[in-house]
Amino acid sequence: MTPDLDPERAAQRGAAARAYVDALVSHDPSTVSLHPECTRIELGLKTGRNGPHISRGLRRAPQFRLIHRISEFEADVDGHMVSTRYWVHVRPKALGLAAHVTESFVIDDENRIRAIVARFGVPRRRV
Repeated sequence: MTPDLDPERAAQRGAAARAYVDALVSHDPSTVSLHPECTRIELGLKTGRNGPHISRGLRRAPQFRLIHRISEFEADVDGHMVSTRYWVHVRPKALGLAAHVTESFVIDDENRIRAIVARFGVPRRRV
């Protein structure tokens, strides 16, 4: 955490990022605060054009429907940047597959997500 960022503000920014990650599992973006012009970059490709597009994707995109659990979530807040690391567990559950994800969020002064940059590995067996 940046020394000049008050702990309450840091916690709010971390919570904004966590709400997005939780929505990957719940498929309910109602608690995710996305700026209308938010973009998402995944492995170098733009996969989210704006806030409403990203919200719709969280609700019904097939790639997110595979996700059934998140584990080992960690977040670091540095000013407006929240860097997260976690494992995303995918269906079918019986295979025990998970991929490691690193995702960075730019959070504005109103605690809205302005940008998301995601990188993830190939799913592998992880129990």
